[in-house]
Amino acid sequence: MKFRALVIVALASLTTLASAADRKLVMIAGPVSHPPLMHEFRAGSMLLQKRLQGFPGLKTVLVTNGWPTKMVDGKRVDDNSIFDEADAIFIYSDGGANHLAVRPERLEFLRGQVKKGVSLGCAHYAVEVVPDKGGPEWKEWIGGHYENSFSCNPIWEADFQTLPVHPITRGVKPFKTKDEWYFNMRFRDGKAGVKDILVAKPSDAVRDGPYVHPKGPYPHIQAAKGRPETMMWAVERPDGGRGFGFTGGHFHLNWQNDDQRRLILNALVWLAKLEVPAAGVNSAPVSDVEIMQNLDEKKPAAPKKAAPKS
Repeated sequence: MKFRALVIVALASLTTLASAADRKLVMIAGPVSHPPLMHEFRAGSMLLQKRLQGFPGLKTVLVTNGWPTKMVDGKRVDDNSIFDEADAIFIYSDGGANHLAVRPERLEFLRGQVKKGVSLGCAHYAVEVVPDKGGPEWKEWIGGHYENSFSCNPIWEADFQTLPVHPITRGVKPFKTKDEWYFNMRFRDGKAGVKDILVAKPSDAVRDGPYVHPKGPYPHIQAAKGRPETMMWAVERPDGGRGFGFTGGHFHLNWQNDDQRRLILNALVWLAKLEVPAAGVNSAPVSDVEIMQNLDEKKPAAPKKAAPKS
């Protein structure tokens, strides 16, 4: 009986040690944004997190409605304790000048995390920062960023006909989805250290616009007709951390595409510095019922006004 008790205690200790050694991925889903089934940051992150549950060696923490905060003396302040022992951070949110992660104090906090080798991944609008507010950091930390009126954001069907050999692409077949695929990113000089993951060739019509905002077209985008463009990329930083940018993710229904979904699941596992299985992360299909769960409460898109009669 004593021997059996010792075995049970030993196994419990091993389980505790294994749990303590788990890689921690913090996922930040941004606040409500855009009309229904667009920028569904919470619902999209929840279905991704669900498929990462039980992945060996990975612990996920999901924060919804923006940067983690708490109430202190009647005031809402940042709660950065959620990032304690984090190995990777994933942001799926709105971006631009009001990016939730590039307020001075948050950017400084992230700088400290990166110095410790914490990885950072960004999806869709979260890859957009402005040159003097997050631009240098995004280049260093994830390899590049969307820059307003230099990059562009048309809605088009990108056809990813080939995929590179990389842990992020394991088990992923070539695919195509219609999305607001950003391109012409502001990468590091010479694209140093940047590994292309998703590359497709926009048609001349896509380059001629309109884009979502500003509508364009931009002459420098039109001048590059015929050039393949990068829609997802990855970097391995000298500090030991990793980074990636993914420009899709505008339309929520695209998470039903098995290959696009597995690609991001692989990327999140890779971001946490875990081994991606040879066949990719096991990803259960997303049913029509599940895709409609956990959606934000949003107002329907306003109907377009009829053109005045001449």
